[in-house]
Amino acid sequence: MKSRNSIALRAALVAGCALAPLAAHAQEATRIDPIDVDSEQASAQIANSPITGSRIDRKTLDRKQATTSDTGAVLSSLPGVSAATGGGFSSMPSIRGLSEQRLTVLVDGFAIDAACPNDMNPPLSYTDPQSISSIAVLTGVAPVSSGGDNIGGVISVESTPPQFATSGETLITGNASTYYRSNGDGFGGAVKLTVAGSNLSATYTGSYSQSDQYDGGDNDGIVRSTEYAKTDHALALAWQHATGLLQVKGGIQYAPYEGFPNQYMDMVDNKSWFLNASYAGYYDWGDIDLKAAYRDTDHEMNFLEDKLPGSMPMNTEVHSFDASAKVTVLASPHDTVRLGAEYHHQWLDDYWPPVAGNMMMGPNTFVNVNGATRDRIAGYGEWERHWSDRLSSIVGVRFDSVTMDTGDVQPYGTGMMQMADVQAAAAFNAADRHRSDGNWSGSALLVYDLSGNAALELGYAHKVRSPNIYERYSWGRGSMASRMIGWYGDGNGYVGNLDLKPERADTFSVALALGGEAQGWNLRVAPYYTRVNDYIDAAPTGVVFTDMMGQPTGFVQLQFANQDAEFYGVDLSGAVQITKGSGNDGTHLTASLSWLEANNLSDGGPVYRQMPLDVKAGVAHRSGALELSADVEWVAEKSRVDATRGEPVTDAYALANIGAAYTVSGVRVSFDVTNLFDKGYALPLGGMSLGDYKATGVLRTVPGRGRSFNVGLSTKF
Repeated sequence: MKSRNSIALRAALVAGCALAPLAAHAQEATRIDPIDVDSEQASAQIANSPITGSRIDRKTLDRKQATTSDTGAVLSSLPGVSAATGGGFSSMPSIRGLSEQRLTVLVDGFAIDAACPNDMNPPLSYTDPQSISSIAVLTGVAPVSSGGDNIGGVISVESTPPQFATSGETLITGNASTYYRSNGDGFGGAVKLTVAGSNLSATYTGSYSQSDQYDGGDNDGIVRSTEYAKTDHALALAWQHATGLLQVKGGIQYAPYEGFPNQYMDMVDNKSWFLNASYAGYYDWGDIDLKAAYRDTDHEMNFLEDKLPGSMPMNTEVHSFDASAKVTVLASPHDTVRLGAEYHHQWLDDYWPPVAGNMMMGPNTFVNVNGATRDRIAGYGEWERHWSDRLSSIVGVRFDSVTMDTGDVQPYGTGMMQMADVQAAAAFNAADRHRSDGNWSGSALLVYDLSGNAALELGYAHKVRSPNIYERYSWGRGSMASRMIGWYGDGNGYVGNLDLKPERADTFSVALALGGEAQGWNLRVAPYYTRVNDYIDAAPTGVVFTDMMGQPTGFVQLQFANQDAEFYGVDLSGAVQITKGSGNDGTHLTASLSWLEANNLSDGGPVYRQMPLDVKAGVAHRSGALELSADVEWVAEKSRVDATRGEPVTDAYALANIGAAYTVSGVRVSFDVTNLFDKGYALPLGGMSLGDYKATGVLRTVPGRGRSFNVGLSTKF
């Protein structure tokens, strides 16, 4: 029979990477020892991911933070993960074809609600690659304990766990970093400072990022509406005792502007503050985990310089509250039971002040969403069983009750040019807007060790997601009103649908892992299939948008509608150790391939915004203080496009990047060149470059970033 430590290792393998950060806290908090997040033990914890899971650690983020301020872009380096273009720090991740709003995205264990009709502030926009500790991604079947109200994978971003000093001493430690990027003249920096005793710890984290518009590769020129700036500050307090860890964290983010190249609007102000609290207790019989959080966001959209002249202020306010409790019981040496309850409250107000002197945008305030609420109450149970030294399983079921409602709305006015919105508002206000969904979900995972260097994972999940506030309650039928709704970057307009049903997805996932550290190589093969009933897509309303001369623009009005869809593909990844030196020295070759096909079974066409075949390969060498790297990415032609949205075809392309770093006296200096050959290409998930269109009258897809020379500097103290 295996030891208790071995059983715990297999529990981490099956439970999912979304639970790994909590497991890391549990192992460290039960001792009054200082936590070394760079230790070999911490690295081992990171490695305890399921076969369909990946984890980006702090050392990897150190290598990437000088090249991007977008956490979503960092995730796109993983097999099965892509990023749809947004602002400079607000791209929207997609896992195996399912977009960010269909995923569980957690920041320090908490969900963050969207607060914008264009999804300009998705959850990952409140993170910075400079200051986070790690990112765990589960692309396959996720256990029900990892979250509900989703039909896809899990993304969990974690800050550095609290650090404590040895008994009787005071610990003062931290790190600082800065960077510069030539393309876009981007710069920024971050600092973290911890002061701690043996039981109390306080950590301040702050970061700043700024960039002008970037240039596309080759002859693509400037890509307008790509500038941004933001700053983040957070203070975390922690107290640990023999059997538990209490944490309280608060912070603010201020983003004075962020351009969006594929939207009609830009973000001209975003203020958000939060307060989180959690308690994790560890006992002989099991663990208890309690969490609560509050977040307040004030968001404003209008036009930055590329989309001037004109003005169209749009304001959104969101308040959200989270509370959860989870109990993990060690029922026997072979069985673990998890029971949990969750409550999530979202309140959203979306209103567009009138514009003086504009007959279409006045004289009243346009009330887009009037105090909408979305309340979710959930409960779940999960059973983990180790049947033998080689076979284990985890099975769970959960129920999510989602209740939504909203108040009356109003158009800008009652003039003839506003008649479409006048009629739509009257119909909306006369309708019953209260909705209640009862959603059952379940998951089952089976892991079998075929041998010492081979493991097989089989998974099935039935997951359900209710529509979000904008999918159900956006009501405007006028050309301008509907074009202000939508996070797709396609230039079309969107109308909500009170009759939407929840999405219901059935996922089958298989993964085979071969090799390991002892063999000096590894290979992971993971095919999957997902069928979604009542997938929330879009159907034409019959309205075609025209220009000032009455000519069609190529953009249309669509309404959210339930359809059926399927997603299937395979993710491959592997690594080979070419040379091995002392410690971490050596040379490694890595490669990955992701192939996906997604079909709308209702209209017979492809699903919108799906990544074509994506192949990556890289080599990394380390010798003492010197680090060298080179990688290449090849993306196939995107020819399977959604005709309903007028999605553009994009050509195949290949990008090459090189990097070098040297650490001396605790200071790491890095130099990277991204898009080494200044390749011009269109982003497959970029959508239409509306910022360029407004400035030049020429419509094109959003170009990718051209060559950039990036310098980074970081140190620990």
